[in-house]
Amino acid sequence: MDLNNGANNESKRITVIKPKAGLSLTDLTELWRYRELFYILAARDIKVRYKQTVFGSLWAIAQPLLTMAIFSFFFGKLAQIPSEGIPYPIFSYSGLLLWMFFNNAVNIASSSLLNDARLISKVYFPRLILPIATTFVSIVDYFVAGSILILMMFFYKVTFHPMILLVPIILFFTWMLSAGLSLFFSALYIRYRDIKYVIPFFFQLLIFMTPVIYPISVSGRFKWLLQLNPMSGLIEAHRVLILGNYPIDWRILLISIVFTIIIFISGLLYFKRVERYFADII
Repeated sequence: MDLNNGANNESKRITVIKPKAGLSLTDLTELWRYRELFYILAARDIKVRYKQTVFGSLWAIAQPLLTMAIFSFFFGKLAQIPSEGIPYPIFSYSGLLLWMFFNNAVNIASSSLLNDARLISKVYFPRLILPIATTFVSIVDYFVAGSILILMMFFYKVTFHPMILLVPIILFFTWMLSAGLSLFFSALYIRYRDIKYVIPFFFQLLIFMTPVIYPISVSGRFKWLLQLNPMSGLIEAHRVLILGNYPIDWRILLISIVFTIIIFISGLLYFKRVERYFADII
């Protein structure tokens, strides 16, 4: 028996880790085991967002604020779009606040796998961590930009509704929706680099199919079309919980939540199905 040959074979033994195509309890335990990496990546993305920019947190404020100013002039003043008895700047900003959270989360997280290509090709960890951790940058942006809404409400003498305490529930489902789309788009981004052009164009169109700059009540017979957009019910509920200017349409909100859950699960399943090819393609 050749002991040296046996020792060489033992030293050359390679362990290959392959991700499973579906979801299992193992995936949940693995995510929990790598939770510290999740915290590190989320903190890294937040620091990069706020430290490596000239104006830092001002970018999170300037984007919705300037958009609100433009919408207020063209849609509030010129087009005279109704705002349910609320000053139009507050009406539009309360919608833009949640929309920007959703929009930025998907746009930033969709390129997260490509941005960390070296990490993916060299080290094993649950790939789900990358796009999901990146979405948390937009949560910080939301609260930074939300400070402007507080100042605006003091300026216009509009009081907060007590149901504002339920806003975190809407934030959770908005995050779930953005995470589901981010998982789907980030997986597609690895194979099809044109996605980086498709996503901004898609959101430019989607904002006009979402009651951000107008109340859903003006949609008339096209209301059913807006209901197919899960952000419609979430933004309407978000605005009502903050301002309390009219009752929540529970039917539209329930439809949005159902669509959100379906999109999240679909994005998760698609991501798990194709992640085994990431290291080879990237």
